[in-house]
Amino acid sequence: MTTPQCSDPCPGPPAGPPPVPANGPAAGAGRGLAQAIKAGPGSGPGSAQRPPAATMVHWSAEEKQLISGVWAKVSVEECGAEALARLLIVYPWTQRFFSDFGNLSSPTAIVGNPKVRAHGKKVLTSFGEAIKNLDNLKDTYSKLSELHCDKLHVDPENFRLLGDILVIVLAAHFTKDFTPACQATWQKLVGLVAHALARKYH
Repeated sequence: MTTPQCSDPCPGPPAGPPPVPANGPAAGAGRGLAQAIKAGPGSGPGSAQRPPAATMVHWSAEEKQLISGVWAKVSVEECGAEALARLLIVYPWTQRFFSDFGNLSSPTAIVGNPKVRAHGKKVLTSFGEAIKNLDNLKDTYSKLSELHCDKLHVDPENFRLLGDILVIVLAAHFTKDFTPACQATWQKLVGLVAHALARKYH
């Protein structure tokens, strides 16, 4: 930190650091910075979708309604297939986890691949468990987390990527319903599901 320049001759640098006020904006900023450092990456504004493990998640009645209202209109087969296909197309390095899916050589091949469609449906059906267990996501996905970590060795970053893509798919399908408030709620949900699925990784 640079020393402020004096307009008149200064008597010299102070003997110690300036006192930190107990209250006021400076104190608030200091506390916020300390909390951000403790929380680590992804703890700043807009990171509600990736809360720290110790955070108690609260769902308002409005949030629950925004989730259930959209989910009631979702075609698990169509939206699941589209979300997984987009993941494989937009982030092609994720294809290495689906080496037994056959032809993934082009976007057209991926979209038309029956194994992609079937697995996309399976993934989104599993996501439906989150809707039923909003207050217990960690236990809901405990076994799946262990499976993906110990047996399938899937990069946990893929969970976050797929969640973000699901939000895009829902926004495209339900334009009028998918208001900014609705998007924020779904972003929170997919982030929490990704966090729960990555819980067993070490």
